[in-house]
Amino acid sequence: MTPKAFDAAAMALPGATMTIQWGDDQVYKVGGKMFAVLGGAVGRNGFSLKASDVAFEVLSEMGRATPAPYLARAKWLHFADLAAQDADEVTDWLKTAHGLIAAKLTRKVKAELGL
Repeated sequence: MTPKAFDAAAMALPGATMTIQWGDDQVYKVGGKMFAVLGGAVGRNGFSLKASDVAFEVLSEMGRATPAPYLARAKWLHFADLAAQDADEVTDWLKTAHGLIAAKLTRKVKAELGL
């Protein structure tokens, strides 16, 4: 997957926004809460995202991803190389990450975002 395709997939999600933080990392948010990061402090070619409990365990045990630094307890995964990932799979992971974060937003924020 390319960074451009990652950006397009993340920004296509309802209420998604992107900010530049921590230098030049692209941080994707919904309702002001982050669900994915492109660039990540661990590696400039990688990305991190919120994962379900099952996906966190499976992907980290398989060695496809590592627990994200500082966010592992919140079930975030880090993938070292975006280019090595299947675009459809990453798009699905982004949808899941977005959904997990959006589900925790208040009713008021969800209504404002049309979720």
